[in-house]
This record gives sequence, structure tokens and C-alpha cells, in this order.
Amino acid sequence: MIITIGKANDNDYVADDSQVSRHHARLVSEPDGNWLLEDLESTNGTFVNEAQVVRKRISKSDRIRLGERYTLTLSDLLKAGNDYSEEFAQLKVVYDHYIQEKVRIQSSNQFKTRLMQSLPFALPGVIGVVVGFLGKGNSTLLILSLLITIVAPTVGIYLGAKQASKIPMLLQALANQFKIDYVCPKCGTFLGEIPWESLLNRKKCPISSCQAKWAKDADK
Repeated sequence: MIITIGKANDNDYVADDSQVSRHHARLVSEPDGNWLLEDLESTNGTFVNEAQVVRKRISKSDRIRLGERYTLTLSDLLKAGNDYSEEFAQLKVVYDHYIQEKVRIQSSNQFKTRLMQSLPFALPGVIGVVVGFLGKGNSTLLILSLLITIVAPTVGIYLGAKQASKIPMLLQALANQFKIDYVCPKCGTFLGEIPWESLLNRKKCPISSCQAKWAKDADK
């Protein structure tokens, strides 16, 4: 990939400044993933970290100056080339977190629901049987054992239903945040629940007005 820099409108990155030449410099991607900044015999020079250069490998921390006052960074130049590969790479964490949280919420709530429904059947049921056994011939204890046996399952069903009702709310809150975070880093279009790896294989945003590059080897 080559990104041309200068004052003329036919450049990839247009620097509108009187000290910048019409075709001032260019940025060239190297096979190893690094970037090379080359001065194109500009009138007022190209500088990296205040040192004039003709040809220099640069990084994101470097400060580039064209002529006497026009400053920019490697990130600025890459955006001119529609390169959003680094920002897109960060979306993998967003997608993985969403899937993990979705599974955790569903499995955790299913366990809690079953637990709340089963315990009132088990423990109170045993107590009811014991009370009923001890209450032979005692009408009060017999009625108490029946109440425990009947009420406990009802309470369990109620608690289980209450716990289950939390699942849609938790999942909705998670989905709402996912729709905010899992978007094209350039145009902000929500990418759906499509796996990150599948989107990476597409290499760039499908929105015709955007076409942000998600992979460095995407076609220009």
C-alpha cells in the first residue's frame, strides 16, 4: 500500500498548507508490516521527531512535520488510506466477551432456577415426612406436615419463576451494550452477531459509503 501526501487534491492525504509541496511525501507499507516515510524532494522538507529525513521507517509514536508547521502522525496517514485494521482487531475482545457473558448468564440462571425449584421439594419434603411420622395420632402435627409438603413446592415454583424472569432482562442489557460496542470502527454500523473471524475474512466494511479496511492486505 502507498499513501501519497501533499497539497494537491490527487493525493491520498491532502495537507492544505502553504509550506507543503503539491506532492510532498509518501508512506509505503513494507512486507514485514512496518511503514516507510519518503520525502518526494519537497521544497520545505519532511521531518520526523524534528529531524529532517529523506527516507525513514516510522511508528505510531513518531511526530511527523511537513514544512515548517504542518504536523501529523502515522495514525492520521493510515486513516487516509482507510486502514482501520488495528481498531477492528480490538473488536475480537468485544465479540468474545459478549459470547462468554451470554453463555454465563444462561447457564448460571438455569442452575439457580433449578436449585430454587428443587430445594423446597427436597428438604421441606423430608421435614414434612418426619413431622408426619412423629405426629401420628397428633392432628396438629399431621396438619403441619401436610402444609409443609404442599407449601414448599409452591414456594419453589414461585422462586424458580422469579429467577427465570431475570434472564431476559440480563440478556437484553448485554445485547444493548453489544450493539453499541460491536460496530464498524469507521462508520459505526452494527455488525450483528456475526463472528469476528468471519468479518475479518471479508477484509473490509460492506457498506458502500464506508469500505473501511479491516485487514491490512485488503484491496485498495
